[in-house]
Amino acid sequence: MDSTATKPVAARDLLTIADVRAAAERIAGAVVRTSTDYSRTLSAIAGCDVWLKFENLQFTAAYKERGALNALLQLSDQQRSRGVIAASAGNHAQGLSYHGTRLGVPVTIVMPRTTPTVKVMQTEQVGGKVVLEGETFDEAYAHARRLEAELGLAFVHPFDDPAVAAGQGTVALEMLEDVPELDMLVIPVGGGGLASGMGTAARAIKPEIGLIGVEAELFPSMYNVLKGTQYPCGGDTLAEGIAVKEPGLFTSKVLADLLDDFLLVGESDMEGALALLLQIEKTVVEGAGAAGLAAVLANPDKFKGRKVGIVLSGGNIDTRLLANVLLRDLARSGRLARLRLTLQDRPGALFKVMEEFNKHNINIIEIWHQRIFTHLPAKGLITDIECEARDKDQLDALVASLRAKGYDVSQVELN
Repeated sequence: MDSTATKPVAARDLLTIADVRAAAERIAGAVVRTSTDYSRTLSAIAGCDVWLKFENLQFTAAYKERGALNALLQLSDQQRSRGVIAASAGNHAQGLSYHGTRLGVPVTIVMPRTTPTVKVMQTEQVGGKVVLEGETFDEAYAHARRLEAELGLAFVHPFDDPAVAAGQGTVALEMLEDVPELDMLVIPVGGGGLASGMGTAARAIKPEIGLIGVEAELFPSMYNVLKGTQYPCGGDTLAEGIAVKEPGLFTSKVLADLLDDFLLVGESDMEGALALLLQIEKTVVEGAGAAGLAAVLANPDKFKGRKVGIVLSGGNIDTRLLANVLLRDLARSGRLARLRLTLQDRPGALFKVMEEFNKHNINIIEIWHQRIFTHLPAKGLITDIECEARDKDQLDALVASLRAKGYDVSQVELN
């Protein structure tokens, strides 16, 4: 925007369909044109027609490549020779590093010292130079801005940049080219770059389309800005890709005129959506990538009968975290459980309990005895039994049988 302009620029003019179409031309052939596929099974579960945009299949496994590349391609020759810098511990770091290296542009990424080693390694593997500075993202961001000035580097913001947002908007261009009958898009929102770009493109192509933003309940930063609420921001969210405390100023202005509604999703909803995508679509997404589906499944009345496009925005999830999510989903569905029983500490007590598990054909995975740190008398003990059942009904039948025989049984619940 020209700072010398005397007339304020309307929010709808901050980013236009022409910007997005120009970005599409620039990046064509250099990013994957991911498919938009209909999911018969998810549609049956959700009560609406569900179409999935598989941005987790980009080379760096996230849509962030689009905006990073569009910004890189608009640098001057001098900026390219000096290089670019960004603060990011996530997908923007990898997308910028990959395409910068491919174009011969030096890329420096500042990350907090607390960044997991795997993210540092992934960024370095695609050509980025990583500088670790500060304990928080804000400290890393401030250091990146200092280096920008000291070294004369071009700063590429992960979301609050028209060129970046325009690149992200190409996701919507492709979705509506492939499935023009879509009448609603559900878009994850962190800083707002993806939603700004996609919303701008979709609204220009199909003015009546519904645009729904989605944030994690623990980080409702953009929701607060647009809705005027003051919900707290912070916590350990599965959706770290959209865990932004301060949304973009530019993107906030754009989204204020675009979104028809804004939804917040809980951690268990995102865990369930992530597990469904793996089980049904055989595709791995990160927490933020599951946010759109989580919102649709948690709000069936809003989407009933609609033709809904959902962006699977990224697939970079730690394998151990993925394993935890899948096991927790099994527990919520009743396939896995931990039963807590109070027993007498005498020969044969545990054997009698095992007989009940055998009768109900339920597999025992692990057993823990606790004799010392209990509220029971000295001859009592608490036994936790982790087990695997066919389904919740089979597990409930076992619990009923144990209680009928006089055992005190409770199930250790998940949050």
